[in-house]
Amino acid sequence: MSILSSLNSIRVGLNILVNDEPYQVLEASFMRTAQRKPVMRTKLRHLLNGRVLEQSFKPGDKVAEADMTRLRANFLYSDEARCHFMNQETFEQFDFSKESLGAKVGYLKDGVEVQILNFNGAPVNVELPKKVTLKVTETPPGVKGDTATGGSKQAKLETGITVNVPLFIKNEEMVIINTETGQYDERA
Repeated sequence: MSILSSLNSIRVGLNILVNDEPYQVLEASFMRTAQRKPVMRTKLRHLLNGRVLEQSFKPGDKVAEADMTRLRANFLYSDEARCHFMNQETFEQFDFSKESLGAKVGYLKDGVEVQILNFNGAPVNVELPKKVTLKVTETPPGVKGDTATGGSKQAKLETGITVNVPLFIKNEEMVIINTETGQYDERA
């Protein structure tokens, strides 16, 4: 466990300990007002249960980086309530509830390689690859000259999520989706 040297070290994506529990920084902004000490305002997501917490840090506060290890794993399958993964080195299987993964479930398909975050030797969260390739299962045909909607239409993908795609995308095509923004990136 390493103590961060300054408030400026707190940045988006960093895993920190608050009350000895792991949180990931979702937002961080440095606030400096007249006649007050500067404050780092953050929005944090609890890595074990997904709760979001707003926390302010003042100069002198001890902020520790969480000791997290990463391991490569593959998504195997999901059932009604859980998503199942397998460690690529030890072939150990483990699962997460769909509720704890939230929107990430929509980007998981069989065989996708992910990074698993471990805290104190136990898997606590999943990091998706930056981009995933998914098949379009349902989209209306694009009509030539129909650019009133900005040249895009809704498409349902094989995992069940819906994204906006350009008018030229057809059913059964493979598209690359950015998992951070949830938006269409390019045709595969």
